Amino acid sequence: MRLSTALLIAGLSRAAAFTPASLSTNVAHKSALSVASVRPETSSPAASDDWSPESWTNAVAKQMPIYEDQEELAGAVKELEKVAPLVFAGEVRSLHEKLARVSQGQGFVLMGGDCAESFKEFHVNHIRDTFRVIMQMSLVMTFGSAMPVVKIGRMAGQFAKPRSEPNEVIDGVSLPSYRGDNVNQEEFTPEARRNDPNLMVKAYYQSAQTLNILRAFSTGGFADISRLHAWNLDFVEDTAEGSRYRKLASKVDESLRFMKAIGIDTSSPEFTSVDFYTAHECLLLPYEQALTRQDSTTGKWYDCSSHMLWVGERTRDLDGAHLEFTRGIGNPLGVKVSDKCTPDELIRIINTMNPQNIPGKLSIIVRMGAEKLRKNLPELIRAVQREGKAVVWISDPVHGNTRKTDGGFKTRDFDNVRAELRAFFDVHDEMGSHPGGVHVEMTGEDVTECTGGVSSVTDESLKERYNTACDPRLNGSQALELAFLIAERMRLRTGLPSL
Repeated sequence: MRLSTALLIAGLSRAAAFTPASLSTNVAHKSALSVASVRPETSSPAASDDWSPESWTNAVAKQMPIYEDQEELAGAVKELEKVAPLVFAGEVRSLHEKLARVSQGQGFVLMGGDCAESFKEFHVNHIRDTFRVIMQMSLVMTFGSAMPVVKIGRMAGQFAKPRSEPNEVIDGVSLPSYRGDNVNQEEFTPEARRNDPNLMVKAYYQSAQTLNILRAFSTGGFADISRLHAWNLDFVEDTAEGSRYRKLASKVDESLRFMKAIGIDTSSPEFTSVDFYTAHECLLLPYEQALTRQDSTTGKWYDCSSHMLWVGERTRDLDGAHLEFTRGIGNPLGVKVSDKCTPDELIRIINTMNPQNIPGKLSIIVRMGAEKLRKNLPELIRAVQREGKAVVWISDPVHGNTRKTDGGFKTRDFDNVRAELRAFFDVHDEMGSHPGGVHVEMTGEDVTECTGGVSSVTDESLKERYNTACDPRLNGSQALELAFLIAERMRLRTGLPSL
């Protein structure tokens, strides 16, 4: 493949990722949505063949906060029903088309961003630096594999987090667990841990700001491929992976100069902007319902809080509210599965979330740990192949590798993350299936939250810059190291020489 063609199809070109589509805002919701109307987890869901944005309220809703003031909740939901959509139907369809190609082996998905967004850490520089690392990673993976890379940020809505326990106990005091800034606050006080529905409204407005910033970076010149040297972060500059990136950037520079010499206009939008999408976990259903709109051009329902949504391991029950909600929306969807998921259960999940078997509609995001993945993933792939299901296989190599240090820090060992990603590629090589993407919690900040890798973070140095409010994230140099590993594996699959 010629380099110019490879660059154009690799997602380094601009399409209609942020072109508004006409949407209807007249959505029929229940007048007073309340968590009290959701059946308790011990009951059975109401059977219904009809879907509506509020039909999830008749099913079992796990991991949902309990709001004490139902009128306050209804008021927050009513306010969200009136706001403008954060994303538009045309953007969602653009992402769906790209994921459809990935499902056919013609691309790779890069999903990255914070474990959980927060109000107090919101800053343009933080968004810029995370966007910059994703751009670095996508350039490495695109140039390395000669394959389009679909870029999706865990941004502009990734606030809510599932919890193992509904309450947290410290020194004999029990308070509701911290569930993310759109539910309650991290401080361990009764006031902070109160589940406040108005935080959903605050999260919406921060998400709107984040999307505006991302749109500016993706289309306003920052993503210009001629600026690829400027994408480097200061703290990555002195690492081995930073050196590898500079060498690769020099190769791309040389190719760009060649294109200019033969008359190709590298100042056109195809080279100066990128498609960038957002995704978050579909967890806080009152928020998702309130932002669901009906597209006036197609009549389909879209959750306009994000381009893509995924259902987590803890909420993917077949009779659960989260699958009931997502089965009716037109967005591309994901579902996270661990070694607990059986082949039969996976097929039933696929049939629920994508009954028409539309390519690009559903991504299976695998989080198991290397050993369990090698043991369990082949049977899942075999079942999908046997049933002829069109899915995108994505590796989440971080969530199955969390541990706690003697000092009380949650961390992830980079060697284990790398081992799971290698296992993911190995299994797909054995099964003749396409490894379609990677999903990582990472940041552009110089944090010390995950041990190992070229940044040489140790258990002892975790405390130096351990900034996360929830789970540990890869820093920029660790994320870039992972990108080079992926690029090398993709080159191996396509028969290209090593970078």
